[in-house]
Amino acid sequence: MAAASPMPAGKTAAERAALVPVLAEVFRAHGYEGASLARITEGTGLGKGSLYHYFPAGKEEMAQAVLAHIDRWFEHNVFAPLRDEHDAAAGVARMFDECANYFLSGRKVCIVGVFALSSTRDRFALAVKNYFTAWAGALHGALLRAGHAELPAAELAEDIVGAIQGALVLARAVDDPQVFTRTLDRLRARALRS
Repeated sequence: MAAASPMPAGKTAAERAALVPVLAEVFRAHGYEGASLARITEGTGLGKGSLYHYFPAGKEEMAQAVLAHIDRWFEHNVFAPLRDEHDAAAGVARMFDECANYFLSGRKVCIVGVFALSSTRDRFALAVKNYFTAWAGALHGALLRAGHAELPAAELAEDIVGAIQGALVLARAVDDPQVFTRTLDRLRARALRS
């Protein structure tokens, strides 16, 4: 991912950071290609000039900031606990709880998943790949520490990350967030059975 442009004079990092979750919702609703500058200005309530003060490189820089924000959130709330929690099973359980909260129990799609499934994937390939490999890798390690054997743990980690993403899509497609909740419950049972 390219480095973000330096913050223009007079604009604070806190102001820019406050825009990132708003931008995330625009990208979540419309994808990268569908998030036109008109939709971004409508979503943020800022004019084009103000947006370019915060993000001089434009929409691509906005998307990079959103992906970096998501990466930091998942690192802090999901990946690090999976890697570092003394009780590995507690780290795995926390992952499911945090996913339920983050994705609003299936009512919010995954922005990284949206980017991965579109032509945008090539533009942000490294960020997309790192998100999913970091998640599967951290989960794999936690499953090993929780007592799963090597091969089943690696396969289960892939199955869980893939099923979470798939359940988000299915819940959205059938307009039933309970699909996501039920899937998380089944996955949690599999993961915590060593």
